[in-house]
Amino acid sequence: MRGALHFFSRKVIELLEKIARTLTRKPKLVATIAVLLLIPSVLGAAATRVNYDILSYLPEELDSVRGEALLEDPFQMAATTMLIVEDMPPEYSNQLLSQVEEVPGVSNVIWLSDLIGIQFPTEMLPADLRDIFFSGDATMMIVQYDSPGASERTMNAIDAVRRICSQKCFLAGFSVFIRDTKDLISKEMPLYVLMAVILSVIAMGLTMESSLLPVALMLSIGLAILYNFGTNILLGEISFITQAIAAVLQLGVTMDYSIFLYDRYREEAPHYEDRRDAMAVSIVAAFKSLSGSSLTTIAGFLALCFMRLTLGRDIGLVMAKGVVLGIATVILVLPAILLLMDNAIQKRRHRCLKPDTTGLNAFVVRHSKGFVVLFLLLFIPAIYANNHTRMYYKLDEAVPQDMPSIVSNNKLKDEFNMASTHFIVMRDDLDHASMKKLTQEIDALPGIASTVAYDKLLPDGIPDFFIPKDLKEVCKQDGYQMMMVNSKYVTASDQVGEQLEALDALLKRYDPNAYITGEAAMTNDLIQVANEDFRVTSYLSILAIFILVAIAFKSISIPILLVATIELAIYINQGIPYFTGTEVAFITPTVIGCIQLGATVDYAILMTTRFQEELQKGLDRREAIQIAAKAADVSILTSALVFFCATLGVAVISTMDLISGICLMLSRGAVISALVCMLILPSVLVTFEPLIARTTLHWRNAKPSRETKRKALKEPEETDKKETAESDKIPAVQAAQGKESDAQ
Repeated sequence: MRGALHFFSRKVIELLEKIARTLTRKPKLVATIAVLLLIPSVLGAAATRVNYDILSYLPEELDSVRGEALLEDPFQMAATTMLIVEDMPPEYSNQLLSQVEEVPGVSNVIWLSDLIGIQFPTEMLPADLRDIFFSGDATMMIVQYDSPGASERTMNAIDAVRRICSQKCFLAGFSVFIRDTKDLISKEMPLYVLMAVILSVIAMGLTMESSLLPVALMLSIGLAILYNFGTNILLGEISFITQAIAAVLQLGVTMDYSIFLYDRYREEAPHYEDRRDAMAVSIVAAFKSLSGSSLTTIAGFLALCFMRLTLGRDIGLVMAKGVVLGIATVILVLPAILLLMDNAIQKRRHRCLKPDTTGLNAFVVRHSKGFVVLFLLLFIPAIYANNHTRMYYKLDEAVPQDMPSIVSNNKLKDEFNMASTHFIVMRDDLDHASMKKLTQEIDALPGIASTVAYDKLLPDGIPDFFIPKDLKEVCKQDGYQMMMVNSKYVTASDQVGEQLEALDALLKRYDPNAYITGEAAMTNDLIQVANEDFRVTSYLSILAIFILVAIAFKSISIPILLVATIELAIYINQGIPYFTGTEVAFITPTVIGCIQLGATVDYAILMTTRFQEELQKGLDRREAIQIAAKAADVSILTSALVFFCATLGVAVISTMDLISGICLMLSRGAVISALVCMLILPSVLVTFEPLIARTTLHWRNAKPSRETKRKALKEPEETDKKETAESDKIPAVQAAQGKESDAQ
């Protein structure tokens, strides 16, 4: 088996060597093909649908999701909004209702004119009915749509309704919030990428030896990002969160690969007369290194795919694909770009920022035991703060509060006492008396503002067949009936969670198969699913990276130490909001935990690998760690600085807290991981080195390669042959000497 694997890997390297030689001989052709591939990539990116509804990623087996599906079919109520009209006469509202009903995508509009007619005096209405549709000088209509809330058809319908309305009309509801979120992201998205590029180029300009080199590397990364976005069409759609952060994440995570190739090229160039040969050797070396080191990053992203909330799978697949395409671009396209720009890059060389950390490393090693104690003690406050950081689940808290949908939702809450709305779907064969009793019990629950139900709208003593067909179809379809319950409690609050539990228990007495859905019910499920997902993805990412590091180093202790080091950085990062009193979005810890671990554990791997190399040269462990730390620090700082800048720009300019919060923690996490690796990891490695030596194969002595073994086997054979030859020569020499003496 091992022989077959060795044979296969050797064939792969031989094939790669041929490809590398071909690529370096035709850089213009490679660059042309790379540019032409942008055409399908741009078309694919444009054709990929973006989903702005996070609640649509909930597992399908949840009752709230099943209820939502029934609202869509058979009720044709996939989305519902509330239209508030202020200080306008009933005639205007009735005319507006007729116009809204004609909008494509609107399935129905419910107002008093549907129930009792426009001429009926408002003062004579039952109090329950009046409170639902009137509040002071304002009235409310219920607008229902025939397509899901985040669909293009519903978005267009919302735009059309807004155009019909006057300035005294306010459209509220979750679908309207999605519409405004889409506009906000679409406006800010180009700024995210622009800011990330500018700050990353500045960071690279400070740490790289040429002012043109960042441009060359950015061209390569830009191609990889566009390829990634173009291939997203294979997934059908991506979430708006993925769209917003994927480009900057891919830039920050994969820039290291480009830097590695260029550094190897500059190292090889003096040894070859033809720079193309140097680049070919660099390609092979880069592939060997990157194919292994990128696995931890890919594993971190793929861990997100195991979330029940399929938003994680969306982010994980796009980013894992981005890393793979990033490596492919570095191996196949970047060499051509560097060869074509090499002369210009060399002409624009300048002094760069390369801090000397010799003194710092010497100090850390001298006080290694103290830093190890600090390492252990930091876990206590870090874990406590991480576990007590507050999270928010109400998505409208993450956007500017002057957005039209937020203003309208606040009016709905303040004027109609409707902070959230629950939709109930249940069987329709319960008798009128039972339904009346049910609605009365619902109204009696704490925090219920009003209830809209067929049997509540049906006056006592009026036969069912007297009710208009259109109104009946709104409430009853295909053996189901729908009720709308308005709550005084805001979505994602503890009060609404308790209210939903009480409401569900009440409904189950009348219909065990009843469903409660709506934004509040789905968000309540989101809270439970997200909390479970956080634990699962955290454990999976740690386990996956532990296994990869253990295989790479053939060690039990090294993965424990390296993963523990980066986990400390993650706990510190995620615990900072606790000390600052800041709430973070529910998805943030899950994303940060996987991405920061997968992306920055490479810092620890880099230093540990160099430490092992120095030990195998025969150096003392203290000397070895100082040399390793000095060599690794520059690479760690450069990588962390690029990652920091790429994500910080988005954190600063984004007005949506969900996006800016994730990017802020990613940028901060890169810096914290770098500092932990530079200040604490050397002490951990040098202190636990004796343990590492006992639990790691070939730690201090490199495993002999096949070539070395072959030479070792050949040397005794050659020695024996030489000795045999020498022994064969002795009689001949003696005979020749005898003849010579006889002649004399």
